[in-house]
Amino acid sequence: MIPVSTIRLSVTAREQLITLKRHTGIRQWNVLCRWAFTTSLAELSMPPRQVHPADSNVEMTWKVFGGTHEAVYAALLVERCIADGLPVTEEILAEQFRLHLHRGIAYLVGDRSLRSIEALMQKGLHAG
Repeated sequence: MIPVSTIRLSVTAREQLITLKRHTGIRQWNVLCRWAFTTSLAELSMPPRQVHPADSNVEMTWKVFGGTHEAVYAALLVERCIADGLPVTEEILAEQFRLHLHRGIAYLVGDRSLRSIEALMQKGLHAG
């Protein structure tokens, strides 16, 4: 079960990704979104329920987001929903994916130590 077929980000998230692209040198939206998603999943708290409008021109399919590991990202989301006591339905998975993705993007852009791809890699090594 894939959480969403198409991912469309908010204008705010798009602007934050542009900043992350500039800081890290990573040019692909999907790679940055993977980092953001897993960063949010590593946080123990549930992401706050917020409305993130799909009002930007950044759009990708689930297959592009997940690449060859799309099933792993879907399984991570299902596991997280179960751990958070949420029902595993299409609606909940889609909602939780958007919430985790947007929270993760905000976390990464807000981390002043992330000014290079090396800093991002170091953060990933020390997560969890």
